[in-house]
Amino acid sequence: MAATAASASGLGDPVSHESQLRRRQAVISGLAGVCLLAAAVVQAVGTQPKVSELTVELIATNKRVGLEIVGGVINAIGLVGLALTLSFLYRAAKARRPESSPATRITALVGGTLAAIGGVAYAIILSVKSHQFVTQGTQTYLQANHLISNAAVAGLQYAGLIGSLLLAIAFVLVAMNAMRVGLLTKFLGYLGMVAAAASLFLIGSAPALLVEVFWLIAVAYLLVGRWPGGDPRAWVTGQAEPWPTAAEVREQRQRATGRGAPAGKAAASKTPPPRAQPPTKPEGSTRATTPKRKRKSRK
Repeated sequence: MAATAASASGLGDPVSHESQLRRRQAVISGLAGVCLLAAAVVQAVGTQPKVSELTVELIATNKRVGLEIVGGVINAIGLVGLALTLSFLYRAAKARRPESSPATRITALVGGTLAAIGGVAYAIILSVKSHQFVTQGTQTYLQANHLISNAAVAGLQYAGLIGSLLLAIAFVLVAMNAMRVGLLTKFLGYLGMVAAAASLFLIGSAPALLVEVFWLIAVAYLLVGRWPGGDPRAWVTGQAEPWPTAAEVREQRQRATGRGAPAGKAAASKTPPPRAQPPTKPEGSTRATTPKRKRKSRK
């Protein structure tokens, strides 16, 4: 079964091939988590607009042009690292489950690349527009709206959103498939799906970012072989090792409890209790010799 899965995925021996790449991929995954967190910190420092108004936001952006561009580049590195991590887990899962669709890996790589390029390009063009707003014209809302309502600006915004959507879809599928074949623990599998949903529906929020960063660092910790309890069996056998269901876990516990019971107690529990014997009449007793009950006279 392992040989069939390996040949179908294009790998001679998935375990040996993955062992050569796991440490490198652990570095990529950990770096991606650190970069995503660092990008959020960089974008949070410096001058911030006091109110959510377009002219004020452009003036504040012009004062922090360097931070905007640096934060966009660091965030792009984190997104590419996330896409590469998903691609690695996809290939490992496909080696154990050949029917996995290759569209998942393509979606992860295209989504990560699109979101990374769109984010950096948007930071650059927004910095240019904010500088034009501050140095030219009368700095009115109409001028600010005219600068931002540009086809290029809107196109880069949509590119970033589409890339984030594709990356989130691939995130869910890869985390689910890697958990099904036993490469990721149930905790990491479900956490990855939660991180993907949070990053999609809570774009830019701190909780979504923290869950995503934690998942990437946890995966890096697993890939270097430091996960509590050791590597999941699928990394060792090269085959799909599905996690037991709740019913199977309950059955295993019941079997373990039955084997652990004392022998005497178990035997006593299996031996049926003695059946009560009907009372026997004494020898030589007949109906004639049996005393009759006195009947109460009715008045």
